[in-house]
Amino acid sequence: MPEAQLKAAERMAKAENRTMSELFREALRRYQQERRESLIGKYRQRAETRGITEADVVRIIEETRRKEGSSKQPKS
Repeated sequence: MPEAQLKAAERMAKAENRTMSELFREALRRYQQERRESLIGKYRQRAETRGITEADVVRIIEETRRKEGSSKQPKS
């Protein structure tokens, strides 16, 4: 991390009465949430373009889980 960025993070942590670990954990949580929302939006748009609904996705997931579950059963 560049020195200037580290100093800015230290000032921010001190101003908010937080540890650096707390500050970075919060930053990572926010980044992960933004990333998830971005991916969801991207794939939702693709699905809508193809006429796939949320109900279709749920159905496909359930069907796949059933197939995978049955393929993992030992054969007699």
